[in-house]
Amino acid sequence: MKSNSSLRLLIVVVSIAFPVVVAMLYFLPKSETVIAEVMLLPKINAIINSFASLMLILGFIAIKNKNVELHKRFMLTALILSVLFSISYLTYHSIAESTVYGGVGLMKTIYYIILISHILLAIVIVPLVLITFSRALTQRFDKHRKIARITLPLWLYVTITGVLVYLMISPYY
Repeated sequence: MKSNSSLRLLIVVVSIAFPVVVAMLYFLPKSETVIAEVMLLPKINAIINSFASLMLILGFIAIKNKNVELHKRFMLTALILSVLFSISYLTYHSIAESTVYGGVGLMKTIYYIILISHILLAIVIVPLVLITFSRALTQRFDKHRKIARITLPLWLYVTITGVLVYLMISPYY
């Protein structure tokens, strides 16, 4: 039982700490000169999110085909990619100023609808992913399946909209 409570505590800490750290980064002073390699991180993040989306889709297909081992591999890869994305995202936003979207009219409205829904669901997805994985790790597969039905579409939405946000803002970097 101690491991379950430790796991719960870890999920709570990470779920609270991640959005708090991201929010804090927007208020910290940034360097006036940013090296070119750092400016590549948003593109790298979009690529990572693209592959994470693919892994989520393939993981879903694998479990629908009752291939549990393949499902595990795809989902673990998606988790690792999401962690790599998070590290890269935090690195970029700790160094570089946020880019302002320069579009106008309907495109600006669409961009902000996608961005705001992406941000809100990115906050929500952290604990959902961690809970879903913890239930698989502790072999509580009935509970895992129940929450995975919520986690998967939201996680997929977050990874796909992350790519869309990048594509829409990339001309303004």
